[in-house]
Amino acid sequence: MNFVAVGEISDPTRRTVRTTGSLQTAFSFLAASFLTADRRNMLEIHALTKRFVAENEVVCAVNGLSFEVGPGEVFGLLGPNGAGKTTTLRMVLGLVVPDEGYTEVAGIRTSEDPFAAKAKLGFVSASDGVYPWLSVREMLLYFADLYGVGPDEAIERLGMLAEVMDIQGLLDRRAGTLSTGQRQRVTLVRGLIHDPPVMLLDEPTRGLDVVGVQTIFRYIAHLRQVGKAVVVCTHRLDEAERLCDRFGLLHRGNLKYHGTLQTLRDESGRQHLVEMFDDLMNPSSTLSETAT
Repeated sequence: MNFVAVGEISDPTRRTVRTTGSLQTAFSFLAASFLTADRRNMLEIHALTKRFVAENEVVCAVNGLSFEVGPGEVFGLLGPNGAGKTTTLRMVLGLVVPDEGYTEVAGIRTSEDPFAAKAKLGFVSASDGVYPWLSVREMLLYFADLYGVGPDEAIERLGMLAEVMDIQGLLDRRAGTLSTGQRQRVTLVRGLIHDPPVMLLDEPTRGLDVVGVQTIFRYIAHLRQVGKAVVVCTHRLDEAERLCDRFGLLHRGNLKYHGTLQTLRDESGRQHLVEMFDDLMNPSSTLSETAT
């Protein structure tokens, strides 16, 4: 993959910088500019709670969840199926209204101004969601227009991102003809086309081969370097250990562990996330192990 950037990149103070040369140089500039920018948390989750009624029984899908993510930080929201990860993301995206608590995206409370908050979010999931009858270029420029990005800025930004994710040769192909890995790269560009400060990635490596997984890893590393606040939801705990700066371990809607990997190790007495989850899922085995 050829990581060369040409075009305009907007810095956090809204100035525009024309760059040439290596992508590393461009990202280094942006990362440095964030050191003097506002260091407030870009995503704040405060006491989020959501209950559902299933078969005449109230189920608490998310219970008093709180965490924050700052610029240039990758936060892993981890848990088995049914832990509350997807419900949490839906509340952050404004698709589900919490029963209690709130979310703030770049200082905007989702409940007060949902459209403005959504404009500050980028979302990528394992489902590619491409429009098969449009060319890749048409589709990406369409999404830029939906987010209010001007035509000239959208074209320049697409040129830069296409080079970053190595999709220049795909731009004029119909999206429905792309392979799984190609679709995923296009989806990654779509998530960044409006330059959001917060990125949400839901199971981003699911269904990808080794090359595709490495592309995701590089993508997340670049997001960190340019100062995006990133939330990664995944059940691939080995990948999470490599990618994330801090973690939140969810079990049945409750945040059981929260902190850096070293903090989690100190609190749990375990070295790896998979061992911590095994303890959460099978508490009886932990008790018997302690007894012996």
